[in-house]
Amino acid sequence: MNLAITGASGFVGKRLGGTAVSTRGAIVLPPCDAVVNLAGEPVAQRWTAAAREKIRSSRVDGTRRLVEAMRKNPPKVLVSASAIGYYGSRGDDVLTESSAPGDDFLAKVCIEWEREAMRAEEFGVRVVILRIGVVLGPGGGALAKMLPIFRLGLGGPIADGRHWMSWIHIDDMVRLIEFALENPIRGVLNATAPNPVTNAEFTRELARVVHRPAIFPVPKFVLRMLYGEMASILWASQRVLPEAANLAGFDFRFREVGSAFSTIP
Repeated sequence: MNLAITGASGFVGKRLGGTAVSTRGAIVLPPCDAVVNLAGEPVAQRWTAAAREKIRSSRVDGTRRLVEAMRKNPPKVLVSASAIGYYGSRGDDVLTESSAPGDDFLAKVCIEWEREAMRAEEFGVRVVILRIGVVLGPGGGALAKMLPIFRLGLGGPIADGRHWMSWIHIDDMVRLIEFALENPIRGVLNATAPNPVTNAEFTRELARVVHRPAIFPVPKFVLRMLYGEMASILWASQRVLPEAANLAGFDFRFREVGSAFSTIP
C-alpha cells in the first residue's frame, strides 16, 4: 500500500512507513492508496491568542487543504487524527464514539477538525477518524515529560487524582492505524485502551515501575501558574471506551496501564 503521512516526524508518525507530506503552504500529495493525517501544532504550551490560533489552524485549515489536495486523485482511504478532547471534561461519565461533544476550546477544535476530514467522503474516500487518548511508550509522547520527574521521586497525582485518564500504548496506536487502513470500517474510532484509569491509579503504577515514591499531590494552582489556561487539560476527566474498535474486532495488546508501563526501558 502506497501511504502518505502528514505529521510524519511526530511520536506516532515516526513509527509508520510512508511518504512524508507537509501541510505548510501548498500541499503536494503524491499518488497514493491511503493518507494518514497526524499533523497538528503541539497542545502542551501556554495558550496565548497566537498559540490557540496555531493549534486550531494547523488542524482545521491544514486538514481542509489536505482534503482539497486529494480531490484530483483521491486515495482509497483517509485515516485522520482527532483527540478525546472532543468530549470535554466529563467526570465519571463513560464515553463512547456516540457520546456528545464538549464545548470547551479543544472540543470545538476537534469538531471542526473532524468535519474537514469527513469532507473527503464527498468524492468517494473512505474516512476513519481516530479520537486519540494519551499515547504511552518509550522514546516520546507523554512519558518523555513525566519520567524524569517520577525518576527523581517528585511525581504525584494531580489534585485529588480522581479524574479519568484514557490512554493507548504506542504499539497499539500504530496497529490501530494499520487496522483502519486495511479493513472496511469508516467513521469514528476511539483510539484508547479498554481500561481507562484514574490519575491516582496512573500515578501509582508509574511510580511502581520506576521504583520511586509518588506521594505528594500537585495542586491545581501550581499548574495554572506554570501553564496558564492549558493546565486545565491536565485534570480533564475523560473515561473513554473503544467501543467501535472492539466491535470491529481489533485486539488490544496493552489493555492495562501496568502492562504499558512495563515496556519502559
